[in-house]
This record gives sequence, C-alpha cells and structure tokens, in this order.
Amino acid sequence: MSNTFGRCSRVALAALACAALAALAACSSPDDQLQQFINQVKHEPGGRVEPLPEVKPYQTFVYSAASLRSPFVPSAPAAGSGLRPDTKRNREFLEQFSLDTLKMVGTIKIGGATYGLVETHGGLVNRVLPGNYIGQNDGKITDITSSKILIREIVPDGSGGYIERPAALALSN
Repeated sequence: MSNTFGRCSRVALAALACAALAALAACSSPDDQLQQFINQVKHEPGGRVEPLPEVKPYQTFVYSAASLRSPFVPSAPAAGSGLRPDTKRNREFLEQFSLDTLKMVGTIKIGGATYGLVETHGGLVNRVLPGNYIGQNDGKITDITSSKILIREIVPDGSGGYIERPAALALSN
C-alpha cells in the first residue's frame, strides 16, 4: 500500500508542478512581448530621412487682357461689311466638287498664261486660271504657282454673316 501511496503522491506532485507552471505562464502578458519588440527596435541603428524638396517661390502673373474682347462671347458682325457670295453668277464646273476631292496635278503655260491642272475624283483633268471659281464654298482662285493653287473662299461665320478664308490645293505626287 505504501507503494500505491507513493505513486499517488508523485502524481499529485506532478499535477502541482504543472499547475505552478501554468500560473507562472499566465503571469506573462502580451504587453511583455510588445515591450521586448520595442526594446529590440530601439537598439537597431536609425535610418536616414531624406530632406524636403526645395520650395520655389511663387511668381505672380498680371492679367492684362481684361480690356480685350472675351473669346467666349461671339463678336458682333461688322455692320455693312457686305461680304456675301454672288448668288447671281453662273456656277463653274469645278464648284460642284468639295476641295478635298480635287487634286492639283500640275501646271501648263499656254500663250504666256499659267494654267493649273486640277483632277476630279472621276479622273477628269481641268485647266483653271486665277479668277476661276472652285469648290463648294465660293472659292475663287487668286494665284497659281508651280506647287500650289491659292484660293479665297467665302464661308458663313456662324452669326449670320460671311468671312473670307484662305485655302489651297497643293501639287500631289
């Protein structure tokens, strides 16, 4: 029986030791781990902080266009400018084509006059002189050089009037 009692006391002693260890483990808290981490980081060498970028001084701007016309307000049409397409003149053949469908293919001199050669999208080549009309916007040919035909068109300005617009047909290769 003494042998049984010795075994029970050993078991009781082992249980008591386990309880003591559990009690000691319960005494350490997560704050202890946090404190250990903080101490470890404090002992590491510090990093270098980059300097702030240089701040450039602000340069002032003086707005001097207050007395000019606003680009967001339509300008009043010039009273009595009189620029209008001539609706009573007879239309020429090349006025039925838009300028982007016509090509300058060359020039030819006949009797001291330089003619421009203009090809339509159908392959028909026409001779033109300064003063002839071309394109759908009342384009009047103003000059012919060896590399281009200069044109002055009359187009609506969007506010009931008309304006002149330069255009050109360049020699195509």
